[in-house]
Amino acid sequence: MSHFAPNPSPSAFVTLDSVAARTPDGTPLFDNLTLAFGHERTGLVGRNGVGKSTLLRLIAGTQPPAEGAVSRTGIIGVLDQRHDPAPGESVAETLGVAHSLTVLRRVLAGEGSVTDLGEADWTLDDRLNDALTQVGLSGIDLNRGTAPLSGGEQTRLRLAGLLLARPDLILLDEPTNHMDAEGRALIAGVLERWEGGAVVVSHDRDLLGRVDRIVELSGLGAATYGGNWDLYADRKAAERAAAERTLAAAETDAARAAADARRRAETQARRDRAGRRKGMKGDMPKILLGMRAESAETSAARNSRLAARQSAQAEADLTAARERVERVRLLSIPMPSTGLASGKTVLEVEEVRFAFPVAGDSEGEGKVLGPVSLRLTGPERVAITGPNGAGKTTVLKMMAGLLEPTSGIVRRPVRAALLDQDAALLKPDETVIAAWLRLNPEGSPNGAHAALARFLFRNVEARRVAGTLSGGERLRAALACVMTGARPPQLLVLDEPTNHLDLDSVAAVEAALNTYDGALAVVSHDTVFLEHVGITRTVALPGARVGASSLPP
Repeated sequence: MSHFAPNPSPSAFVTLDSVAARTPDGTPLFDNLTLAFGHERTGLVGRNGVGKSTLLRLIAGTQPPAEGAVSRTGIIGVLDQRHDPAPGESVAETLGVAHSLTVLRRVLAGEGSVTDLGEADWTLDDRLNDALTQVGLSGIDLNRGTAPLSGGEQTRLRLAGLLLARPDLILLDEPTNHMDAEGRALIAGVLERWEGGAVVVSHDRDLLGRVDRIVELSGLGAATYGGNWDLYADRKAAERAAAERTLAAAETDAARAAADARRRAETQARRDRAGRRKGMKGDMPKILLGMRAESAETSAARNSRLAARQSAQAEADLTAARERVERVRLLSIPMPSTGLASGKTVLEVEEVRFAFPVAGDSEGEGKVLGPVSLRLTGPERVAITGPNGAGKTTVLKMMAGLLEPTSGIVRRPVRAALLDQDAALLKPDETVIAAWLRLNPEGSPNGAHAALARFLFRNVEARRVAGTLSGGERLRAALACVMTGARPPQLLVLDEPTNHLDLDSVAAVEAALNTYDGALAVVSHDTVFLEHVGITRTVALPGARVGASSLPP
């Protein structure tokens, strides 16, 4: 059972007491937050923009609370989402062991001073090897620069630094973002073996499956759920079902209260009419007529007050039930039918190769991808997998017709649309409705408004600028633009679609794709997402071969 504002634990490393946080412009994020973090592993979840990263900064002490107090009794280590190495920063410096290594090397070479002998850490080499092995970087050159490493390698390196520092509590902010399957598994293993406290902000449901409790942050505060992600998801589903039942009952009660009020009013009106007719006959004393009139007025007033109280209570219950449902209801994204026949060929990729340019390509210069062969028939669902740098995004671009292969053939007899993690088909400076009209030139403004309203971009929402939308809103807008035109695409090509989404948005996208009747080609490191959208086949890409800028013979 969830509960709000758990009592702080005396054994906690960090305690927040009645803490509030605001955005720089003064917008409230959360208020009166009371939480404690000790030896347990906590998964911190909530919708984008609710203040999860802000809460991590409050815990770490890098940002003061707007109100309330934060007390700390342990050493805290932080793994931020992003860290830009300093110019010339070495791997040893990123790990925080450059000085200790220098001292140890001087001592081992017989050149150390008395101070060096006192400082020498004789366990450093073993601890260093163990930490680097845990994150999959065993044997890395400690003198090489950090900047040339990939983003995933840099994240793993900084995590190794935390393992070496051995803080009491570690704070991990989206540690598996942009990680391939191997990197995600390594991070999950580190968290599972961690013996101190941990607070993890993540949309990675596999990682959240390794925690001891879930704290859900919202504008209402923090709700704590004992157990890992699976238990949390079950309880949230039960809460949604209960909220829907409560709403249905409240709607019934409100309708009954309104009907009772009408019935009382109609009964009183009939009595009043009957009394007036009897009075008009003149066979009743005036004093008795007056008494009856006074009684009728009293009865009418009493009935009116009773009806008002019942209606007000019913409306209050209905409002509360609606608000509760709004808090727990998942976003619904409608997906129109594409009319794809089960035996229709959707895509043919035959012996396709791509030679990366010598400079300027993010997936690796001087490499050769392929050969890749693939055939999709009907509403198949295929996952393209491979390590970072294997060329998965390049393959998707060739599938969607956005990139021509160096050799080989791509046949695409149906309309296709590519949606990447940034929904790049939306221009950042255009409104959602302008994007719809650009991508559906045969449509009209009225048609655009009607189509976007189905995806919850109603009225002024349709005129929001794409660059101001959250990750979930951008993907929803992109789906609205490509799925509601005259000819919805029969092939959706998705490149890490869940990377910037909160967990509610991920669930909504999964539900939408489960109702999509076209074909899917997906690149995603989120194995739970692939399972939930019903992937039926996997095509694994090997690492791209190092070669010249043109194909080998």
